[in-house]
Amino acid sequence: METEQLIIVAVLLVLLAEVTYLVAKLPRSVQGKKNYIFVDTSVLIDGRIISIAESGFINGTMAIPRSVIGELQFMADNADSDKRAKARHGLDIARELQSIEGIDVELFQDGSKAEEGVDERLLKLAKKYGGSVCTIDYNLNKVAAVEGIRVCNVNELAKNLRMAYLPGEKIILELVQKGQDSHQGVGYLEDGTMVVVEQASKHIGQKVEVEFIRSLQTSAGKMMFAKKVEQGSQPSTKPKQKSVKQGNNRRPVAKHNPSNHRRPNHEDELVKLANE
Repeated sequence: METEQLIIVAVLLVLLAEVTYLVAKLPRSVQGKKNYIFVDTSVLIDGRIISIAESGFINGTMAIPRSVIGELQFMADNADSDKRAKARHGLDIARELQSIEGIDVELFQDGSKAEEGVDERLLKLAKKYGGSVCTIDYNLNKVAAVEGIRVCNVNELAKNLRMAYLPGEKIILELVQKGQDSHQGVGYLEDGTMVVVEQASKHIGQKVEVEFIRSLQTSAGKMMFAKKVEQGSQPSTKPKQKSVKQGNNRRPVAKHNPSNHRRPNHEDELVKLANE
């Protein structure tokens, strides 16, 4: 009986040794369950990463390699005045990132100088630790994509968050309900943005062509205001003129055209609706 127990203990010890070896061979990112986001020099100089971090959209550990800090320090000491100012701004951004509460920021000790270049060092770190690269550098973005490394591009984020439609653009919009004022019709964009169309209440339940006037950001979200595009409208032409004889001179007199009267401005009503 004692012999059987010793055999069982020996087998368990062997299994434990094998499991310990396998765990030790796992990448650091798997062991520590850290999702490293390696920050590039260009992102620190750009500075918009502060707003992104404060918004809470950073899902992982922001790793600022020591080699990136070293490059900024070198630029701050040796470059021309314009680059020195940018480098010092980048160092300030790095320090500010570390002070933001709720964000895990780590100064990654990879050496103060990257002999192969900072971009190449970032790619190696991202591969080794299964992380991603945060950059606005176009070439680094392309190389990382080719090598299968995930990239967090601040420029792409800003582009995707920009306003989908600008004043003056036209779309076909379905009006689904009346607005706060009796003359208004309301429709919605694909992302849920409410569009208030003036002088369109009689078109509820129909699809009409509208032209955006302006947008307004409120605490409840973004709203857009538009006007209905009149179908088949022709370019305005100058009214015919007739001459009134005054001696040898002729003075042109324009005919009265009721269509020249401007439509009442409903801007105040739109602002009232947006504020409420």
